Amino acid sequence: MVEYQSLLAKQRHFFETNQTKDLHFRIDALNTLKAGIKEYEAKILTAIKKDLNKSDLETYMTEIGILYSEIDHTIKELPKWIKRKKVKTPITHTGSKSYIYQQPYGITLIIAPWNYPFQLALAPLIGAIAAGNCAIIKPSEYTAETSSVIKELISENFPESFITVVEGAAETSQALLKENFDYIFFTGSVPVGRVVMEAASKNLTPVTLELGGKSPAIIHKDANLEVAAKRIAWGKFTNAGQTCVAPDYLYVHEDIKRSFLTELKQAITTMYGEHPLENQNFVRIVHEKHFDRLQGFLTNGNTILGGKSYRKKLKIEPTLLTDITWDDNVMQDEIFGPILPIMDYQDLDDVIHGIHLHPDPLAFYFFSDNDALAEDIIDKVSFGGGCINDIIYHLASPYLPFGGVGNSGIGAYHGKESFLTFSHQKSVLKQTTTFDIPFRYPNMKNGLKLLKRFMK
Repeated sequence: MVEYQSLLAKQRHFFETNQTKDLHFRIDALNTLKAGIKEYEAKILTAIKKDLNKSDLETYMTEIGILYSEIDHTIKELPKWIKRKKVKTPITHTGSKSYIYQQPYGITLIIAPWNYPFQLALAPLIGAIAAGNCAIIKPSEYTAETSSVIKELISENFPESFITVVEGAAETSQALLKENFDYIFFTGSVPVGRVVMEAASKNLTPVTLELGGKSPAIIHKDANLEVAAKRIAWGKFTNAGQTCVAPDYLYVHEDIKRSFLTELKQAITTMYGEHPLENQNFVRIVHEKHFDRLQGFLTNGNTILGGKSYRKKLKIEPTLLTDITWDDNVMQDEIFGPILPIMDYQDLDDVIHGIHLHPDPLAFYFFSDNDALAEDIIDKVSFGGGCINDIIYHLASPYLPFGGVGNSGIGAYHGKESFLTFSHQKSVLKQTTTFDIPFRYPNMKNGLKLLKRFMK
């Protein structure tokens, strides 16, 4: 559309002034972003409560506080990250020096999802700013209140020639994807990720795709059952299971299955009450279409906890399903809701085989006190990232790249990885003119002999 072409032209003109490449400009922008979030905290909390019914505690922990930590870490480390990096030079290049420069891509598009509508719109922006880019953010239309707050916050603090927000439905994303961006960062579902990648291919635009998949959690017979149960209950049912790295299903060793399920039911009841549908802070399902999809899974297997729902409020109880196999509907796609299928096993090799038959998961969790066994299974299973004896926590560390593999995503971010994601690694060799290496030239006597001596 003409309006988007004009917007991109405006940002490209600003980018070409080179202001965004200045270290002080980047740090000032990050400080401005943090100050803006602080100023808008109350509005953010209210908006996300309206959109998803998140409590202030959950919103601060998963949407706001994590951004403060990311910004602080980036500001502290950025002066080191932006420096050119001197690397080794081979003997065949005697007289020269080799460097890697961090070059911003230019005009970036960030397409954000609805499940963590504030955090997942602004976390990539931190990397884009740090790397010296301009950015256009497209928030999700499914969380309209939060989208509106993001637009207000950004427009109040930044000129649209640097950072701007474009609201709208799927047609807006489709129109934006037709434009010639320098980099596209998308967070969302696998099917839409394919659409984004196809659109990006028209202009050979590099992409980061943060997708999802069925992420397993394995409870081995030597696990600390009480701790495992609490952590899984929290990690699965935070945001009503609408989390890309939530455990999508459990494998529980037969020897401890009964004891573990007792602990898990107790942990869920302690966190969300005897009647979760009446819990004023339990997150709702984002919209009716997703609610109806999840409802269809409630008939699978045997329900040992939960199973009730309230369509008017778009709420579904934390639900545990047993007697599940890979043939059940609930196991065909990522659930993305408060439903947890549970399978049992005796042999870990059978578990690994079952995981291998399906696309690589975004996350993987293994609960065991056997370090050697944990190392072995990390080596055997392909996954984006994960935890041993914990859930989700890996994504909150700025020192760990976060991203998928295969169907669960392309590329990674968080911490320095966010900076690198939005930076092109520009290689430069600086050669001396004090002398010249003669054997490169075709008229050099015994050139081949000398060349073989150096390059054998």
